[in-house]
Amino acid sequence: MLSMYGSFELRGGIVVPEDALAWRFSRSGGPGGQSVNTSDSRVELSVDLARIPWTSPTQQDRVLDRLRPRLRGEVLTIAASEYRSQLRNREAAVVRAAALLDEALAPPGPIRKAARPSRASRERRAQSERQRRATKQLRRRPPNA
Repeated sequence: MLSMYGSFELRGGIVVPEDALAWRFSRSGGPGGQSVNTSDSRVELSVDLARIPWTSPTQQDRVLDRLRPRLRGEVLTIAASEYRSQLRNREAAVVRAAALLDEALAPPGPIRKAARPSRASRERRAQSERQRRATKQLRRRPPNA
């Protein structure tokens, strides 16, 4: 998935080029004992969606729309710090970015067609409403009391 140049491929043959990726490294708060305080194993991967050569504007619009809450401008940022080594965290960030972008690229599902309630379900609902009315009627105080 991660080539030596840093680019990766998405669904539909779209390749995220290396110049669309920006890496930042910092100290991780995760496992690693005392070495956590000395090594920059936490990875932040920023993917500039404007630099990806989309095959159609529809794909770009779909990704931007679906990932809108996670974006800052047109940049998607993913952090990974679950592993002790920087390389494993880099791989985890790339895998996560590819999964997010693949999911956002997926075509929308079929449109749900609204259906009317069946005659039997309408009758069941009316029956339960009558039963509830009767139950509440029994709970009331008698009129002469």
